Amino acid sequence: MVLELENVQYTTWAELFKIHARSHRVLHHIIPSVLVLLSPSMDEEKDMWITPDATVLQWIYATISQDLLHTILELDSTAEQAWTRLRGIFQDNRHSAIMEDFHNYHGRFS
Repeated sequence: MVLELENVQYTTWAELFKIHARSHRVLHHIIPSVLVLLSPSMDEEKDMWITPDATVLQWIYATISQDLLHTILELDSTAEQAWTRLRGIFQDNRHSAIMEDFHNYHGRFS
């Protein structure tokens, strides 16, 4: 995504940029307060989780349409949260379509 003045989508661009920076462990270069979170006192297990999670989140966002991206994008989201939001969109729609087909089919024989 390229940030353009004519098509202002700063919030979306900023969140995607922060995810990319987080996946490379350089977020502190644009948000200095993050240094507190990245200090040596941080739990090592959490530190090991943050980077791969940002990578997976990038994969999700890079493989969906802009409309879906704008629908599911939330600040400071995890890959699991994004995945769950997408699943909810498609599983709920699928369930609704199945129920509609069932009612249409059943109605023909009543």
